[in-house]
Amino acid sequence: MANCDATLTRRDLLRGGAGFVVASAIPGGASAAGDDAGPVMAKLSSYMSGAGEHALPPAVSEQTKSHILDTLAAMISGSELPPGRHALQFARAMSGEKIATVVASDILCGPIEAAIANGALAQADETDDNYSAGGAHPGCAIVPAALAMGERAGIDGTHFLHAVTLGYDVGMRAMKTILGETVLNDTHNVVGTFGAAAAAGCAANLNSQQMRWLLDYAAQQAGAGYAVWQRDTAHMEKAFVFGSMGARNGVTAALLMQSGFTGVGDVFSGRDNFFAAYAPKADPAGLIEGLGEHYEVSETIIKKWSTGGPVQSPLDAIVNLRQQHPFDANQVEQVVVRLSTSAAPKVDNTQSPALCLQYLVAVMLLDGTVSFKAAHDLPRMQDLAVLRIRGKVQVVAEEELERLLPKRVAVVEITLNDGTQLRERNDTVRGTPENPMSHDEIVTKAHDLIAPVLGSATCTKLIEQIYALEQVQDIRDLRPLLQRS
Repeated sequence: MANCDATLTRRDLLRGGAGFVVASAIPGGASAAGDDAGPVMAKLSSYMSGAGEHALPPAVSEQTKSHILDTLAAMISGSELPPGRHALQFARAMSGEKIATVVASDILCGPIEAAIANGALAQADETDDNYSAGGAHPGCAIVPAALAMGERAGIDGTHFLHAVTLGYDVGMRAMKTILGETVLNDTHNVVGTFGAAAAAGCAANLNSQQMRWLLDYAAQQAGAGYAVWQRDTAHMEKAFVFGSMGARNGVTAALLMQSGFTGVGDVFSGRDNFFAAYAPKADPAGLIEGLGEHYEVSETIIKKWSTGGPVQSPLDAIVNLRQQHPFDANQVEQVVVRLSTSAAPKVDNTQSPALCLQYLVAVMLLDGTVSFKAAHDLPRMQDLAVLRIRGKVQVVAEEELERLLPKRVAVVEITLNDGTQLRERNDTVRGTPENPMSHDEIVTKAHDLIAPVLGSATCTKLIEQIYALEQVQDIRDLRPLLQRS
C-alpha cells in the first residue's frame, strides 16, 4: 500500500484544488494534459492502486468474506426468479467470449456481459446487502465486477478479497459524501458504479494514474438517479439499476483503462467537476476520510430476511414480541406498524411479495418465520388465510422515525382478541453493525439460498472456499462451485 500524507487537513484538501500535481506512470502514448490532481484525488487514487497488496484487519477480512458469500447466495437464489432467468437468457445470447463465469448457469461470456448478468442475479430477490439509511445496495454491483475482472486477470483469492473491500470503501464513501446534498433523487447507481469501478480497477492492477482516469469514467456513468424504478412491479428495472448497471459501468471503465484510454486527472475538482454537477455543497474530503482505518463493508447490513430493507425491522420486532409473549395468528385482532415517512410508502401494500409489508407480516404471523420461498410467492399473496391476516395490518408513516435515519427504527403494535396490547420498538435491525448476525446465521442463510439450486454438497464446499479465500490460487478455481453443470 502506498503511504499517503495523513497530516493533510480538510482545509488543505479543499484549498489545494487542482494545482497539486502527482507524478505517476502514464501508459505509452498517453498525453500528460489534464493529469493534475488535487490532494483528495491524489490520496484516493494512490490508496486504490495499492489496495490489492494491503493487508486487511482480520475482522474486516471476515466481514468481507461474509458479504461475498451473501452476494453469491443472492445471485444463485436469484437465478430462479424472473429477473434472474432473463439475465441468464441475456448472458446466453451474449456468450461469445468465454472468459467470465455467469453464476448458477453453464454460461461463460465476456466480462461486461457477465457483470450485467450477475448483477441482475444478485438483486433479483431482495436478499442482497444494503445500507441502513437506504440509497445503497453495494454488493450486487461490486462483487460481480470484481469477479468478472478477477477471472479475466486470473487473480488469487486474497486479491479478490481486497478488490471487493476497496469497492465498498469507494462506493459507499461516494454515496455518503453527496447524501443529503445531491440533486439526484436516487443514489444506488452512484454506489454501484463507483464501487464496481474501484473493485474492477483493483482486480485489473491499475496504477494510480489509471485509477484517476477510472474514477473520471465512473463519474461520467454515475449520474443516473431516477427513482422511477419503484414503479416497475416486476423488479426487472430495479435489478438492472441496483446491480447490472453499476457492475457493467465499473467493468467497462476498467477495461477502457487497460486498453489505453485516458481522461481527466481529477473529476472531483476544478471546472465542471462531479460535485459541481450533482452536489455543489458536498465536501469532497469525505471521499478519503478514514480511508485505510475505517472500512465501509463493516457498515453494510447483511439481511436476515430475504425482503426489502424497510421490512427487516418490523419482522424482527414481531419475533421479539413472540419471544416475550407467545401468541398465534388467530389471536390477532389488529397490527399497526410505524415506519419512517420515506420507508412506509415503499412497503405499504405493494405488489411485490418481497416488499409488501402487510403480506410479509401475515406470513410471519402464520409461519413463525419468512422463508425465501414465501418472500417470493406471488400466488400466496391471494391465499385466503394470508388475506384474512393481511387485512388486519396497517402501516403508519411517522416523521419522528424519519429523523432517526440512518437507523431504520420500527414500532409494531399488536392488539389481541382478548384486548391485550403488545408493543415493540426495534432500534437495531438484525444484521446491522449494532446487532450483527453471527457466523452461523450467515452460513445458515447462505445454505438455505444456495443448496436448493446447486445442491447441498456443492453449497458446503463453496461456503468453505469463500471463508478460505486466502488459499485460492486463482479465482477461476471457484467456477465449478458457482455453476450448474
